[in-house]
Amino acid sequence: MAVSRGEFSSRLGFIMAAAGSAVGLGNIWGFPTQTASNGGAAFVLVYLFLAFTLAYPAFMAELLIGRYGQANAVTSLQKMSRTLFHKRFAFFVGFSGIVCAALILSFYGIIAGWMMSYAIEPVLTITGINSGAEWVITQSLPRNILFTGLFMFLTIFIIRRGVEDGIEKWSKRLMPMLITLLILLIAYVFTLEGADEGLLAYLSPDISRVLEPGLLISALGQAFFSLSLGTSVMVIYGSYISKKENLVTLGAQVTLIDVSIAFLAGLLIIPAMYVAQAQGVAIFAEDGSLISGSGLVFTVLPALFNTMGSGGLFVGFAFFVLMSIAALTSSISMLEGPVSYIVERHDVERKKATTFVGIIIFLISLAIISNIGVMLDFVAILATQYGQPIIAMLCCIFVGWIWHRNEILQEIQQGNEHVGSSFFWKIWPWYTKFVCPTAIAIVFIHSL
Repeated sequence: MAVSRGEFSSRLGFIMAAAGSAVGLGNIWGFPTQTASNGGAAFVLVYLFLAFTLAYPAFMAELLIGRYGQANAVTSLQKMSRTLFHKRFAFFVGFSGIVCAALILSFYGIIAGWMMSYAIEPVLTITGINSGAEWVITQSLPRNILFTGLFMFLTIFIIRRGVEDGIEKWSKRLMPMLITLLILLIAYVFTLEGADEGLLAYLSPDISRVLEPGLLISALGQAFFSLSLGTSVMVIYGSYISKKENLVTLGAQVTLIDVSIAFLAGLLIIPAMYVAQAQGVAIFAEDGSLISGSGLVFTVLPALFNTMGSGGLFVGFAFFVLMSIAALTSSISMLEGPVSYIVERHDVERKKATTFVGIIIFLISLAIISNIGVMLDFVAILATQYGQPIIAMLCCIFVGWIWHRNEILQEIQQGNEHVGSSFFWKIWPWYTKFVCPTAIAIVFIHSL
């Protein structure tokens, strides 16, 4: 099929794009919220363990599938297939990942729209447009539709421009901004009363909680969600990587950046919660559970910013700009998965495919918005806590049991000719074949 494919122009371009996909609201909003709801440092400990022992091997599997296939998720998996059954299984796994990416973006766009509305609120307050400032942070159907549509427009705008001029170019711009803002906000929060107590809660684990079923499934879902696994995203990003690049090193670098930024986000949010508590804002219920849950950043943190006087407006603006940037770096990768499938399998021009897919996903978002109290949590849990780990597990099964071992080695050797004698190659193939699928299955059974 005569469809011209893009490619990342540099190693830095891929790292920024893949890290941008990994670093999103899952890290800066989801990770701290999950940490606060699941025992603080105990959750951090389990998350870090699962990120490196389960998520990284699965991450490598998806990158390898993509670079070998040099195509969208379905086509790449089918290129590895030997029989009709394998091809059908490949279609199921690849297409399920594309659907999962679309479902995630459908609810993700709503939450990202809220981040944008909260970023605009301080600007409207400073300029004296108080009624507008109140409207943008008040739950309503028109507000949700407007800002979800605005966020989806930005995502579509970037993806229409392709790999190098769209995904790579904007990831290189947005990621440094995100990291800089995050570090500046952490430094500021650490100067406030109550931050020390939050830091202690974040870094001192209660070991007795690490095997709790709820904590395990939340940590596993968080690890897979934050690395964009099980969504076809890393398969398609892998297909844009040069054959000369060392995938083992690249995969480790992206995983490390992702985990590091999630950890930094916890250093910001958890101490900020305790700062808010010191200012009289209620954080925990009498039974010790988190009051705000998934709405943490829209209730606790704005209440904290309000106690800072006029300075709080600038801090609030910086924080929600940070959140909006994080959301955008992830959303562009989620839209790329379905778009690449339409472009390559149905020979549709990229701009048309991007607009078409973007509108379809926006319509799904509208359906969620119309019954947001029920649908938002349902779609989020379905896609992130169940869909992503299961699909990532199937990718591991595909690599471990269907793809021939010598073909895998040849693919990795294209960017690392000595990998055959490395510790990675001695461990990873059987680990992906046996340990990853089994461990993911055990965690699910245990959680049920």
